[in-house]
Amino acid sequence: MRYTLIILAVCFTVISCEREVATSDKELPNIILLIGDDQGYPYFGFMGADYVKTPNMDQLAKSGTLFTNGYVSQNHCRPSLQTLMTGTLPIDYNQNVDRLIEEKSIPEDSIVNFRHHAMQYFKTLPKILSQKGYKSFQGGKWWEFNYQNGGFDEGMTTGWNKGDKEKKDWFLKFMGGEGRKLARATMEPVYDFVEANKEDPFFIWFAPELPHYPFDAPDKYYNIYKDEDMTESAKRYYANCTWFDDGIGELIRYLKEQDEFDNTLFVYVNDNGWEQEPDQEFRHDSLRWHNGGDKGKLSIYDQSFRTPIIFSWNGKIEAGKRSNALMHSADIPATILDYLDIVIPENYFGRSYKALIEDTSKAGRDIIIGQATQMRSEDDMMGMKIEAYWARTENWFFQWNITLETIALFDMNEDPNNDHNLAETYPDIVKDFKAKIEAWKRERNL
Repeated sequence: MRYTLIILAVCFTVISCEREVATSDKELPNIILLIGDDQGYPYFGFMGADYVKTPNMDQLAKSGTLFTNGYVSQNHCRPSLQTLMTGTLPIDYNQNVDRLIEEKSIPEDSIVNFRHHAMQYFKTLPKILSQKGYKSFQGGKWWEFNYQNGGFDEGMTTGWNKGDKEKKDWFLKFMGGEGRKLARATMEPVYDFVEANKEDPFFIWFAPELPHYPFDAPDKYYNIYKDEDMTESAKRYYANCTWFDDGIGELIRYLKEQDEFDNTLFVYVNDNGWEQEPDQEFRHDSLRWHNGGDKGKLSIYDQSFRTPIIFSWNGKIEAGKRSNALMHSADIPATILDYLDIVIPENYFGRSYKALIEDTSKAGRDIIIGQATQMRSEDDMMGMKIEAYWARTENWFFQWNITLETIALFDMNEDPNNDHNLAETYPDIVKDFKAKIEAWKRERNL
């Protein structure tokens, strides 16, 4: 029996490669990557938020291994998604693109356009999987101009035509195109792809722009929350969460109809933290992306980077396991490749967690260090440019904003919401974190 692997978030690396002939006679699973868009890590039933209705995700989490302390590489979507495709950290990705620009002598007036298309020069997950005979589909948010740049065989994002940049919708075409309709309006492109390719192993990038703004869930979802004692913003945000959950449920039901569910490994991850804190009303609609208060998306607090990560594969991964081990989103592609007996590229930042999935008593990462280059701003919809770093260990979350000259240290056991800065109380711990970050920077020539 052939197997199907469903992923929600993945990471992969650089440099183009020659197509290899598959030598393994092992039958391969399908792969589906599921990505939540601006889905705050606490806002699932399986994370304890029983006031948010996510029955399909709850079942997915119960059916496999749940990592409660997953972390993405950046506090906003594009670099986070690049990590999932290339296995590289954002700084490594950008440095590789810079090298390509120099090597290819790209004219200055063409550099911006080159960066839009640079993913084609990386050894992406679809390219790696194609060597084993996989067909691939991009659906939903993308950001890399068109699906071909990622090495997908088919997709919903085709970029824009010359002159479209003068039109109002060019940006939307760039970041998702027709993929913006996935789950919000249709599932048919995904179903059509599965129907046409189900005799072969396939990979699907399933990234509906949900629960991302606009908070326009149909009444059947909003009505679940309309009489609850919460702000209007919270009602509409949670309605979008349930809308997204329903899309995943529809996908699962379809796979069962096609006799593919039992052959499917599900992996779930968020791209970054929530768009706004649900207990707040919108402050500035024109700055809708940055209404999350101090700790939402584009902040450098724990909640901006943290995500649940799920691995579920009926009959292949033991159900009902939960791990507090630290896991980086870059570890997702490495783990997937390990399940497929594909050699993990040497330049991957991620490591396989297959052994930990099989035995959750095993240790994960001791520390996760990341960079932040943008921060929310009342004056700029896309955020202000900053140089900042963060680090997470089992007990601590540390943030170091060099641009604003601020430092903060939080006890994650006693203060998971990052309300009480203990930097002055524990100067030795601060010193140690700064030393580790400086070493991390040197490794990346920063």
